[in-house]
Amino acid sequence: MTYKEAMDFLEQSKKLGSVLGLDTITELMRRLNNPQDKLKIIHIAGTNGKGSTAAFITSVLCAAGYRVGRFVSPAVFTYREIIQISECCHINDESKKDAHLNKYLYDEDGKHMISASSKEDIGEHIISTCYIGKEDIRELISIIKPVCGDMVNDGWSHPTCFEIETAMAFLYMERKQVDLFVLETGMGGRLDATNVVSRPVCSVITKVSFDHMKYLGDTLRQIAVEKAGIMKPGSVVITCNQHPDVFSVFLSKAMDLDIPLIKADCGRAGNIRYYLNQTVFSYPDLTVFDNNKADTENFKIRLLGKHQVQNAVLAIETARVLNKLGYNINEKEIRAGLWMAEWPGRFEQVSNKPDIYIDGAHNEDAALKLRDSVEMYFTNRRLIFMIGVLADKDYRSMLRIMAPLADTIITLTPYNARALPSEMLAEEAKKYCGRVLDGRDIRQALEMAYNEAGNNDVILAFGSLSFLGDLIDALNLRKADEQ
Repeated sequence: MTYKEAMDFLEQSKKLGSVLGLDTITELMRRLNNPQDKLKIIHIAGTNGKGSTAAFITSVLCAAGYRVGRFVSPAVFTYREIIQISECCHINDESKKDAHLNKYLYDEDGKHMISASSKEDIGEHIISTCYIGKEDIRELISIIKPVCGDMVNDGWSHPTCFEIETAMAFLYMERKQVDLFVLETGMGGRLDATNVVSRPVCSVITKVSFDHMKYLGDTLRQIAVEKAGIMKPGSVVITCNQHPDVFSVFLSKAMDLDIPLIKADCGRAGNIRYYLNQTVFSYPDLTVFDNNKADTENFKIRLLGKHQVQNAVLAIETARVLNKLGYNINEKEIRAGLWMAEWPGRFEQVSNKPDIYIDGAHNEDAALKLRDSVEMYFTNRRLIFMIGVLADKDYRSMLRIMAPLADTIITLTPYNARALPSEMLAEEAKKYCGRVLDGRDIRQALEMAYNEAGNNDVILAFGSLSFLGDLIDALNLRKADEQ
């Protein structure tokens, strides 16, 4: 099997769509000798903040000296980013020479993405992140594909693309012998393919709100039941501030399983100061007391937005739980890991003159958080929005929340079979903004945005993660043409 044949097999499997349930993935993993049972897994579910929280946790674990695997979805910049391994190394490591200069730097076979350096607390270190290689994909799919065929011959359903990718991630992490594996659910939790994991080290549940209601239910309580499905006997669950209906579901499930439920209370974060290049805040360690007062630690993060404090606090509490479970992680390493954490494509500046930011806001709750960030960081600046969405998303709520902030909106059609045509999005956007342009495709929309923007204006691209990678490619091509 060639790499192209492996990718063609994955592409064909996408036609099976999304099928919630554990029967097929359980049988697939059984036939692959259950590699997931040999891994130490931190399982993460939630509606918004999964990726940022996973990025924080991964970076903290790396700062503490662990080699950490991660499974994420969807891919933004390259397909291979869904399966990755990160570790901390010194900035002078010859194998990573000059890596700190460009966070999008890749080595010759395109396997490495390097995050920015940190000179704080643990010296001049970087987080080196290695995406799964083409050869690994080829080899692993050559193992998985015939097993899928055998399952069909035996009367089982053919595994979906996400189930195949989940199996590939487990096999890869077993092969690479990672110390810990940070595993994100795809959709929901209870019936998500990743929930084939029987005993995670801990379960982490981020903010729960409305999304994928066709599959998960149309009330917060119903959605919370699905997310709570990743909680397992003999484990620990950590969550953040939730709606009372959501938290009551989690508490009831934890009591039924007789496991601890830890709440990372963002309300205890204090002295929060927001800057355009970092956020500074304090958060107490309630396990350390001095004269009956909790010891307060100070933290800095580079992921922007008010909501990132909540995600960072959730990562802090997770790290403290892991420390109690025997994984050596001290407060100094937590601080360093939070500072080094990156999550490309989430309220991230990708160019200047004019400033261009990208964000993956794709539902109502994410749009509310993005609006908070825009109003906080871009006061008195003219805003030009580039928006592309998938047709099955709640784009009407997104536009209702975000569109009134824009001076100009340019719509586009993402390169995705599920994309909403730009002209339909433009008609909806006109309800909230007086100047709406149909940019059609990504490159044309980008040119229109540049023509509209002055040096002090802000271009913000959002609506779906699926087009951000293509936007970066178009931006790089434009810059190359200018040189």
